Amino acid sequence: MYTVTDPATGELIEKIENATEAEVREAIDRVHHGYLSWRRRPVAERARIVSRAADLFAEHADELAATMTLEMGKRINEGRGEVGVVVDIFRYYADNGPSLLADEPLEIRGGKAVITKNPIGPLLGVMPWNFPCYQIARFVAPNLVLGNTILLKHASICPRSAASIERILHDAGVPEDVYVNIFASSAQVPRMLADPRIQGVSLTGSERAGISVAAEAGRNLKRVVLELGGSDPLILLDTDDMDKTVKATATARMRNCGQSCNSPKRMIVLADIYEEFVDRLTTHVAETFVPGDPGDPATKLPPLASVAAADEVAGQVEKAVRQGATLRTGGRRIDRPGAYLEATVLTDVTPEMDAYYEEIFGPVVLVFRAETEEEAVAIANDSPFGLGASVWGTDPNRLRRVAGQIESGMVYLNSAGGSQADLPFGGIKRSGMGRELGAAGIEEFMNKKSIRL
Repeated sequence: MYTVTDPATGELIEKIENATEAEVREAIDRVHHGYLSWRRRPVAERARIVSRAADLFAEHADELAATMTLEMGKRINEGRGEVGVVVDIFRYYADNGPSLLADEPLEIRGGKAVITKNPIGPLLGVMPWNFPCYQIARFVAPNLVLGNTILLKHASICPRSAASIERILHDAGVPEDVYVNIFASSAQVPRMLADPRIQGVSLTGSERAGISVAAEAGRNLKRVVLELGGSDPLILLDTDDMDKTVKATATARMRNCGQSCNSPKRMIVLADIYEEFVDRLTTHVAETFVPGDPGDPATKLPPLASVAAADEVAGQVEKAVRQGATLRTGGRRIDRPGAYLEATVLTDVTPEMDAYYEEIFGPVVLVFRAETEEEAVAIANDSPFGLGASVWGTDPNRLRRVAGQIESGMVYLNSAGGSQADLPFGGIKRSGMGRELGAAGIEEFMNKKSIRL
C-alpha cells in the first residue's frame, strides 16, 4: 500500500493500492517495447528531450517542493533547492551526453579499434523517500540520454512525487513506454528482476534493502548500482573562526532533518579545540534548530519523514545514553502531533556502544575526541560504511594529506555532504557499489562495445 501521511500532523491524506501482478507484467512489456524504438533515436534527439525535462522541472519547482513537504516533511526551501539540483542534473546530461557517448578510437597491436557506447535495455529503479526528486534524477537523466528505458518503483510514502515526475517527463517528450512509474510492492521487486528483459537495477536505500536487491541481481545476472547507508566522518583539524565552523558543520548535519546518507554524522575533533567546539555546537544546535512547520520558510527543524522514523531515532539515542554516552542536548520526541524529534548532540560514544557503528538517520550529531591526526583518521575509518567524508582546517596541504587516508568514495574539504551534477557520487564498503553523476554515472548501464577495424 502506498500512503501519503503528513508527518507534521500525522494526518492520513491518501492511500493507493499496490500494483497487481498483471500490472507489473504490463509495465515490463511497455518498457521493453519502448526500448526497441528509443534506443534507435539519435542521441541528440534524446538529449533535447532531457533538456526540455530540465525546463519543466524548473517550472514546477514550487509544486514539487510542496509535494515533498507533504509526503516526507522536507522544509519547503530545501525542497526548492532539491529541484534546483534536479534541473542541473538533467541539463548536465542533456548538454554533455552526446560527447560522453561519442565513439572512442583505440590503438591496438596490429591495427586499430573503436569503442562504441550503447544502451543495454530496460532498467529497474528502486528509489527512497528522503530525496524524492533528486535520487530519481541521478538514475534517470543519464540513462534516458544513453537510450535505456526506465521502470521506476518509488518509496511507498512518495506516490504523489512519483506521479508528478512521470507526468513531467512525459510532458517533456519522453514516450510513455520509455519511463513507466509502477506502484509495486517490495515483494514484487524480485520477480521484476527475474524477468529476462530487465537488464539492470539501481537502488538507493537501506543496507538491508541493498543486500536483498544485490542478491536477486546476482542470482539473475543483472547489473546493479547500490547507494546505501552512510555514517560519514567529519574531521576538524583546526579553525580560525570557530563560530563559522560550528554553524557550517551543524547546518550540514541537520540538512533534511539529518535524513541524508552522506551528511556528517560523526564529527571527529582534535583535542586542543574539542571542548570549545562541543560547547558552541551544543548551544548552537539547541538555540537554532527549533521544530516548526516544514511549510514555513523560517522553520529550521522539520519533522522526520514518519512517526516510525522518529521513534526509531529516539530509541537509538536512548540506547546510546543507557550504554554510557553523554547527552549534551535534545534526544526526546516532542510532545506534539507528527514526527518531531529534538535536535541532539551526543559525546563519549565508544566502540562498545551500538551507536558507534550504526547509522543514525535523523537530527543527531555524534562528536568524538582525537588526540592526534592519526587517531582522527583511525576513528574515521573504523566504520562499516564508506560513502562520504570531509576534512576541515586551514592548511590545504594537510587537508589533502588527511583526505588521502580516508576510506570512502568521496571526500570534501571544508564542506560536507554535497552533490553536483558533474561530480561522481558513490561509496565503498557497506555503503554500496557503482557511481552516479558525472561521466561515470552514464557508464554503469552501458555496453562499451569493442569493434576491431
